[in-house]
Amino acid sequence: MSELGFDADRLRRLDAHLAGYVDDGRLTGWQLLVGRHGQVAHASTYGLADVEAGRPVSEDTLWRIYSMTKPITSLAAMMLWEEGAFELTDELSRFLPAFADVQVFDKGSATKQFLVPPVEPIRLWHLLTHTSGLTYGFMQLHPVDAAYRAAGFDFGVPNGFDLAAACDGWAALPLRFQPGSAWGYGVSSDVLGRVVEVVSGKPLDVFVQERILDPLGMSDTCWWTEDTGRLAGLYAAWEGKTVRYDAFGASALHKPTMLSGGGGLISTAADYWRVCQLLLGRGEVDGMRLLAPRTIDLMTRNHLPGGADLSAVNSGGFAETSLDGVGFGLGFATVMEPGPSASSVGEYYWGGLASTAFWVDPATGVSVVFMTQLMPSSTYPIRSQLRQLVYSALTDP
Repeated sequence: MSELGFDADRLRRLDAHLAGYVDDGRLTGWQLLVGRHGQVAHASTYGLADVEAGRPVSEDTLWRIYSMTKPITSLAAMMLWEEGAFELTDELSRFLPAFADVQVFDKGSATKQFLVPPVEPIRLWHLLTHTSGLTYGFMQLHPVDAAYRAAGFDFGVPNGFDLAAACDGWAALPLRFQPGSAWGYGVSSDVLGRVVEVVSGKPLDVFVQERILDPLGMSDTCWWTEDTGRLAGLYAAWEGKTVRYDAFGASALHKPTMLSGGGGLISTAADYWRVCQLLLGRGEVDGMRLLAPRTIDLMTRNHLPGGADLSAVNSGGFAETSLDGVGFGLGFATVMEPGPSASSVGEYYWGGLASTAFWVDPATGVSVVFMTQLMPSSTYPIRSQLRQLVYSALTDP
């Protein structure tokens, strides 16, 4: 690891800090991969993947990655874009006609809404940047969020809905804001996944398997699994305790009716490491090219309105990132100004609802994958502390 510029003692300090989260009961277990220039500098595991079964975290533990699915869906869409299948400025309704008549919330309440027509239509660009006006029902901060929940779209979709039906349902609900005017976390990546299906003529899982998972050798990444001996238990922070959350986590054991491009994948640290190396290689890994370098550059630079950061254009609600000095590209948060964090300008990343995280830092060649299973991801400052400790161990900038 010294040849990659990391101090071994400081990496052990990183492990010790993360182990403290398990020892005092905040996490059940975790897995970490830290690398530089495409090589693994540090790999570690700690604690239990399944407390009730007494099963420790192992190198091949399966983790629900939730919103870390979003960058993979974005990669799938941009592969089609490279082939000329669409332009980023194309109207969404060209591919999903139900969105032709969408309306925008102007004022009112959850039960009495005043709606206005969109100033401009939702474009594919807006899906990739989360500036579409689509939201999540679980946000619980806005009348449109409540409308989603009333329609059966909370942490999931109504029973029996496939991706096409879900998109029709979302199209019938108002947008939270005018497309392109703000940033708001929501089902944009799920809708983008449906666009991938329509444009490619293949189900989302088949397209992702053929074009991304198989070429990258991501043999353990899947939409559901029967391998209960490897799947980590899902836990939630509740009244100061960490409790098992099978009511939510058990869905990973059954084939989903809706393929969620926004949060449906299960993966391993080693598999997601392959995604990071593809990104770090600007579309190429092990001599195999999946995307052009300029496409990766396009995806990982800020595309928010007026070049703003998230603190200026966030519509409120949850996000898998801090806001100050952070922009958003085509599927990734991207650091514009590090501020008090240890990040580098140009670093890009995302995380998942169960506290998983990854980042890629082109300036230093550092890439990191962190896996655990605690909801919600905002419970503890694990991600910011992880950056502090990783970069503190880097002695060759």
